[in-house]
Amino acid sequence: MGYGIEALNVYAGLAQIPVPELFAGRGLDPERLANLAMHQRSIGLPFEDPVTNAVNAAKPLVDALDQADRDAVELVVTSTESGLDLSKSVASYVHEYLGLGRGCRVFEAKQACYAATGVLQLAAGYLASGLSPGAKALVVATDVALVDERAGYAEPATGHGAAAVLLGDRPTVLELDLGAFGLHSYETLDSARPTPEFDIADVDRSLFAYLDCLTHSFADYRLRVEDVDLRTTFGLLAMHTPFSGLVRAAHRKLMREAGASARQADEDFDRRVQPSLEFPARVGNLCSGSVYLALASLLSTAAIDEDVRIGLYSYGSGCSAEFFSGVAGPDSARAVRAMDIGGQLSRRRELTFGDYAGLLPENLRTLVPVENRTVDVDAYETYLPKDRALLVHTRTKDYHRMYEWR
Repeated sequence: MGYGIEALNVYAGLAQIPVPELFAGRGLDPERLANLAMHQRSIGLPFEDPVTNAVNAAKPLVDALDQADRDAVELVVTSTESGLDLSKSVASYVHEYLGLGRGCRVFEAKQACYAATGVLQLAAGYLASGLSPGAKALVVATDVALVDERAGYAEPATGHGAAAVLLGDRPTVLELDLGAFGLHSYETLDSARPTPEFDIADVDRSLFAYLDCLTHSFADYRLRVEDVDLRTTFGLLAMHTPFSGLVRAAHRKLMREAGASARQADEDFDRRVQPSLEFPARVGNLCSGSVYLALASLLSTAAIDEDVRIGLYSYGSGCSAEFFSGVAGPDSARAVRAMDIGGQLSRRRELTFGDYAGLLPENLRTLVPVENRTVDVDAYETYLPKDRALLVHTRTKDYHRMYEWR
């Protein structure tokens, strides 16, 4: 019996700004657009927060389950850099608004952009242990962006939204290679969120840590798994994608270490990696949801007509990294394409730079704890879709955040 991802969905908000528009508005050097390789960036609205993003990503997966399978969900974990409270987890809200059963482990995980993968591996191990036959786990990576002009060139690359992964013993989307993984972690301050309203980043330190961890986590994978060849073992590759240019550099480094020429590396990138970047180039960095956005992109856009092993790389600042793998096939592609993630991205409203700049002050207050607050959802009514209900944040009363379906 295999274990892994049964279903996968992404919610990336209701609005986007073209990255060239953001570059022009900030007076950034347009020559750097090519390396960033970003086309659009998802933008949150004042009624969106880590809870609404998570619930709106996971709801289609939960709604598709029959009652027996819903009752089998006994682990709900959110991974986030955008926690709403120093004690109460985002997951408790997510569990409630998804209407899942009370017999459930509910908690939150934090390790920058790596946390969802850490939880996924621990959950898969628990399910495979057989301690609770037929159990399922729901892991949701959810974040909001706090960047503004202080972030420089990181601002156009930072996304908004959530990726939801349902795990179980019917791994239609990705059957994990249990025990096939490589790890590399150490302490460094390449990025952090010291306050609810501000991110800091040491860009050079972060880029070098990402590349260093890729080399070492893949080397650790090869120590644990026999007869691994980067160029032949994996039919496709998906990586944590802060921006597409970094993924290209990371792939080139791995290929060079595997003995490939520059031409061979470029051809391999187009074949095995480029399909994973279609959605990230339209959303931005989804933090711990980023590698699962890349996986969704890969399965939605690559030509998959037979079973294929996918190598995945997850990195989180601070830092922790993992290279792991799994097998997908034509049914995987059909299942993810049925979620219409690309269509959802196309239906986001396009913002001007003026629209975007006007939203920022309120968005930056999304995570700031206040005793009482009212959110004017009606002011943004035209952004909401007509064909489905979404969860929105409406108010806070006595520090308790309140939500409604609209």
